[in-house]
Amino acid sequence: MVKSVPSTKEAYELFHKGALALQRAEYTGMRVDMEYCKRKKEELTIRIAELEQKIYESNFGKKWSRSIGGKRPNLNSNPQLSRFLYSILKLKPVRFTESGQPATDEEALSELDIPELDMLLEMRKFRKIRDTYLDAFMREQVNGYIHPFFNLHLTKTFRSSSDSPNFQNIPKRDKEATKICREALFPRPGHQFVSMDYSAIEVKMAVCYVEDEKLCYDVLHGDMHKDMAIELYMLDDLDKRHSGEAVLRQGAKNGFVFPQFYGDYYGNCVLNLLKWARQAYLKDDTPALVHLKDKELITLDKSGNVKKFDKFLEHVRKVEDQFWNVRYKQYSRWKDKVWYEYQKKGYIEMKTGFRCYGLMSKKDITNYPFQGTAFHCLLWAFVEIDRVFREHKMDSRLVSQIHDEITADILPEECDNAIKLMVRIATEDIRENWKWINIPLTVEVEKAEVDKSWGERKFLNLP
Repeated sequence: MVKSVPSTKEAYELFHKGALALQRAEYTGMRVDMEYCKRKKEELTIRIAELEQKIYESNFGKKWSRSIGGKRPNLNSNPQLSRFLYSILKLKPVRFTESGQPATDEEALSELDIPELDMLLEMRKFRKIRDTYLDAFMREQVNGYIHPFFNLHLTKTFRSSSDSPNFQNIPKRDKEATKICREALFPRPGHQFVSMDYSAIEVKMAVCYVEDEKLCYDVLHGDMHKDMAIELYMLDDLDKRHSGEAVLRQGAKNGFVFPQFYGDYYGNCVLNLLKWARQAYLKDDTPALVHLKDKELITLDKSGNVKKFDKFLEHVRKVEDQFWNVRYKQYSRWKDKVWYEYQKKGYIEMKTGFRCYGLMSKKDITNYPFQGTAFHCLLWAFVEIDRVFREHKMDSRLVSQIHDEITADILPEECDNAIKLMVRIATEDIRENWKWINIPLTVEVEKAEVDKSWGERKFLNLP
């Protein structure tokens, strides 16, 4: 078990002050539109029932029913679904669970590219929004407000967690789910929401630790995701403004760069890269999979699906080798160094004064410092913003912290000044406090109009 403790007075004070600042945010809370929640729950229930019926009436659903003796399939049973997909239909699993069973999670099912499975995933999403989030808002509200707890003592990477309700688990990647959930939440009457989100904070903390010049340059001036997409997909160039080629850049980012930084290896990356390629096309309208076939990296069957990709696998292995031994060789040396130090000492130190003990893998050792330190930056900013708001006797209040984002409930007359204070503290004052931050920090700010929901924020163009 990993044990994390503050090893300096400053580290202890950060968490002590952070706990108090988060408690004040809990006390303020967010207003819940109960009528909206009830209405949305009813709408989602109807949509779920419609999707269920479509699945039952499809050839897919009928075949599933016959496989279990004519009974109605249990759409919530992963074991039953797994047996039908992989034992009855003889589909090839795209990935496996840790116990070695064929996976039936969202990513695995979506890659099978079956319309009924897409409906099943949508149904599951709606059910989770209804039963996990909207229900929680209604259950946990007190006099029309929710007051989620923010914990600093439960996560081994020194990040925070949330409960009652779990605010940090509100969907963010799925736009529809995000919109439904966040439009239930409002500021105090006559106020407006302002959110500030650190940009690429974890990779910037990596720069502070590993001091890799190429990584620093890429973060500040380059585009590593575009560069890697060109290498991985063997392109002459890439236009990220082109919708089809932008997917390949996203594939390189989420299917290779981020997994590599978090300790994954080329064999797993290949499957994700091919998944993104299925959705992409080049400027001349050539599908990305056809492009990879033309480059003799994969073979396709008559339906256009990937049949063999052993050459692409070897290609990605070589790209991975170049990635760590040429492009980011200093980063690679740092990983070996910190792994050696952990084996010698039994713990790792963070620049913010925290120490992690316990049984950890090399993947843990080389990621916990970035993840923990990134959160400490946010927590330091949270504490300082809370302090300045109170010292200036402002009516504005901080109300939540989710991952790399801070949200405030702002009095309109204070809005411009509050935003300036928040940005200055998060990007300038923090570097005065921690001189080891050797790279500029940047934030994105979103603002909602007065009395509008959390889901109605719009990006601000900062000077």
